[in-house]
Amino acid sequence: MNLILNVLFPKRCVGCGKFDSYFCADCVSNIMQGELICPFCERLAVGGATHPICRRRFGLDGLWSLGIYQDSLRSAIQKLKYKWVSDLAEVLVDIMIEYWAKFQPFVFDQIKKDGGKDWVIVPVPLFWWRENKRGYNQAALIGQLLSKKLGLDYLECLKRTRFTRPQVKLTEKERRKNIRNAFEMDSRFLASRRSGRGNGRMNILLIDDVWTTGSTTKECCYVLKRAGAKKVWVLTLAR
Repeated sequence: MNLILNVLFPKRCVGCGKFDSYFCADCVSNIMQGELICPFCERLAVGGATHPICRRRFGLDGLWSLGIYQDSLRSAIQKLKYKWVSDLAEVLVDIMIEYWAKFQPFVFDQIKKDGGKDWVIVPVPLFWWRENKRGYNQAALIGQLLSKKLGLDYLECLKRTRFTRPQVKLTEKERRKNIRNAFEMDSRFLASRRSGRGNGRMNILLIDDVWTTGSTTKECCYVLKRAGAKKVWVLTLAR
């Protein structure tokens, strides 16, 4: 079956268009790595950790992105976002894992130090109508693959409670207003915590595809920390 599909729909690199793979070695090597920044002030930060002076009670603890949102990485994310290609998602996650293994980013060091204990992968949710229309949530797809490869738990504990305008053409101020109060903890998760089965003192890797102003992930972090999360790091494919 796979052979027939490959003949009828051959894989082409999202960057250069060459056949045989969704992301050829040349385009992978051309992913531009950006300097890591503090998610609060967006100035350079060691390992992407939030500066001590920028820390807030319900704020993000750090930000890590695979690369800059341009060229082949941008094409890959757009295809992942608007045309479901599970193989492409796995390729992108594999690239991320290879980078982590090679460069040992700060957040990875923290996970290893804790032995992965209490670290959970949580995707930024889509509103149900948008997810049904698209057929999937790209952040959830990335999160599920990442959890399997890292051996960490995966938890969809956030729920998007209202439809919001697309953030793409909004200013930073409009983005913050647009996304405010758009998320809440899933009632099933809250019920498990009340019954003693859940653990609210989690360290969370919050997954999204692209970091622009961070308005969406900051709002998610606020909800997660209000519910008892200890640390929240954002992981994105691009910034």
